[in-house]
Amino acid sequence: MNSDKPKSTDEDKSFDAVLGELQHTVEELECSDLPLERSLAAFERGVELSRYAQNILDRAERKVEILLRDGSKEPFTGEE
Repeated sequence: MNSDKPKSTDEDKSFDAVLGELQHTVEELECSDLPLERSLAAFERGVELSRYAQNILDRAERKVEILLRDGSKEPFTGEE
């Protein structure tokens, strides 16, 4: 399983959407008497979402570093 893309439907999700789903998953785990199988599935989904959100943050950080290092006024294209 690729940890950068937890599900194919997540590929286009914004950071805020991923974070919202992660928060919902955490609340579900904290407030429910879920069966073990459902708890494990929710936990696994939470880990996937967490990794995907971290990947989004890492990419944003790299963009900022490139922009600060470059100092140019050209629009950022994502290519080095």
